Amino acid sequence: MVPDESDASGGLSLRSPAFDDGTEIPRQYGYTNQNTSPPLEIENVPANAESLALVMDDPDALEPAGKVWDHWVVWNVDPATAHIAEGDVPAGADEGTNSYGQRGYGGPNPPDGEHTYRFVLYALDTELDLEPGATKSHLERFVEGHVLDEARLTGTYAP
Repeated sequence: MVPDESDASGGLSLRSPAFDDGTEIPRQYGYTNQNTSPPLEIENVPANAESLALVMDDPDALEPAGKVWDHWVVWNVDPATAHIAEGDVPAGADEGTNSYGQRGYGGPNPPDGEHTYRFVLYALDTELDLEPGATKSHLERFVEGHVLDEARLTGTYAP
């Protein structure tokens, strides 16, 4: 999902006070530990954004699992949201089904060594009309052509 260059502000930012981009995700956020979503900070949302969507996935799972493992799918986040608290989902937002078959956050749980996890935040020019519990593939189809900007945060996690 590449933003339409004519609409992209290029400034959307996603970070976490719990870990720096590219560093280790703290243990408590792992699936077999507290399985709590990390806190996130959002800045520079385009003024014309109608909603935000967030996906956390594990592209390193392709080898052991045969697919990119989806850990968290969230949409219809208010574009005025600047902070998502640890273990929280913003009011009014919807959560989808992760690859564990559960609705909501499912933390890192790599079966074969250290994996890199991606948090991707999309600023959208619309709200999404998705069924509760929709998957990342559903979200990706609906956001196509509506991405104003996107930001990424990565973190590593080892068993």
